[in-house]
Amino acid sequence: MEFFSGWNWAYIGAAVALIIDNAIRIVALFVVPRNRRPTSGMAWLLAIFLLPVPGLIVFLIIGSNRLPADREEKQEAINRLVSGLAEREDQGLVSDIDAMSPALESAVRLGRTLGAQPMLRGNLASMTIDYELSFRQIADAIDQAEDYVHVQFYILVHDDTTDVVFAAMRRAIGRGVKVRVMLDHVSAVRNPGRRRTAKSLEEMGAEWTYMLPVRPWRGEYQRPDLRNHRKLVVVDGKVGFTGSQNLVDSSYNKRGNIRRGLHWRDIMVRVQGPIVLGLEAVFQADWYLETDSYLEQLDLDTVHTEFPGELDCQIVPSGPGYASENNLQVFVSLLYAARHRISITSPYFVPDGSIMNALRAATARGVEVELFVSEIGDQALVYHAQRSYYEELLTAGVR
Repeated sequence: MEFFSGWNWAYIGAAVALIIDNAIRIVALFVVPRNRRPTSGMAWLLAIFLLPVPGLIVFLIIGSNRLPADREEKQEAINRLVSGLAEREDQGLVSDIDAMSPALESAVRLGRTLGAQPMLRGNLASMTIDYELSFRQIADAIDQAEDYVHVQFYILVHDDTTDVVFAAMRRAIGRGVKVRVMLDHVSAVRNPGRRRTAKSLEEMGAEWTYMLPVRPWRGEYQRPDLRNHRKLVVVDGKVGFTGSQNLVDSSYNKRGNIRRGLHWRDIMVRVQGPIVLGLEAVFQADWYLETDSYLEQLDLDTVHTEFPGELDCQIVPSGPGYASENNLQVFVSLLYAARHRISITSPYFVPDGSIMNALRAATARGVEVELFVSEIGDQALVYHAQRSYYEELLTAGVR
C-alpha cells in the first residue's frame, strides 16, 4: 500500500499533468497551423506552448475562423442559386467583361468566382457623406415602398437620430408592406438601446431576427468576434442602400464619445438598376442562414428590366460564412493592378502581410498611395496596433 501513499499520488499527478501538457503542445503543432495565416498560427502556437491548458481552452472557444458546417453548406446553396440566375444573360443585364481592360477584367472575374455575382450594367448610384441625410434618404425610399422593405445592419438601434427610419418602417407596415429586419446579436447586446429597439420592431409588426446569435443555452453558438458587418437596405428590388454607416446615432450612444465630442463619419451609396438584385441576393442569403426560410425567389424577370444609368457595378459579399477571405483577395488584387493612385480610408487599419506587400509594391512602381485614418481612436488596442504600422508605411512612401 506504500505505492499509494501521498508522495506517490503526487508523482502520478505530476506525470499525468506533464503528459497532458506535452500532448497538447504536440497536437497543436499539427492542428493549429491548418488553413490559417502564418502570423495567426504562430500567435496561437506561442499562447498554447506558454500556457497549454488555458491556451487550448481559449483556442477551442475562439480559435476557429469558420462557422458551423451547416451554415457553410447553406451559403454554398445560395451561391449556386445566384450563380445560376446570373447565367441568364439573355436580358442583357451582365456587363461585357471582354471589352474591359485586362486589370479590370481580372478583378471582375475574381469577384464573380468568390461571391458568385457578375458585374451588372445600366446602374445609377449616388454617394452621401451627410450622416443624418442618409437616414432621411432611406426613410424617403421606404415611404415609396409598395411590396417589401429589407433592412440589414451590423448595428441597428432605435434612437432619436434613427427614429426617422423606424417611423418610415412603421408607416410602410401600416400600408401592408412587408418589412424584414436583421441585426447583429453581439452588437445589440452591447448597445444600451437594445430593449427599445426590440420593442419598436415588435410593436410595429416587423419580421426580424438576430444575425449570428451567441446563445449557448439555446444551442446557438458562433465565435463572438466573427460577426456579420453588412449594412444594406432594399426597397421593392428597385432602390438599394449600402455603405459603411450603421443605423445608429453618430456618437453610437456611448457616453465616452458624447463627452469627448466624437462622432463617426461614414459613407452610404444609393443605387438603382439591376445591381439592386445583388443586394437583394445578399439579404436573402443571410435571411435563409438565420431563419431557414426562403423569401421570394430571386427572379431577373421581376427585379429589373430598366437601366436607369450607365454604371457597371458588382457586389462581392464577404464574411465568416465564406470559405475564403473574399474582401482581402479582391483588395490585394486591386492593389497590385493599380497604376496611378490608391486611396484607402479606414478607422481600423491593421494590415496583414499581403496588404503591406501590395502597398510596398505599389509605391515601388510609382503609384501614389494615400491613407486616411482616424485621428482619435475609440478602441485603444486597435488604435495603438494601427499606429505601430505608421513608420513602416511612411518609409515605404505611403502618405
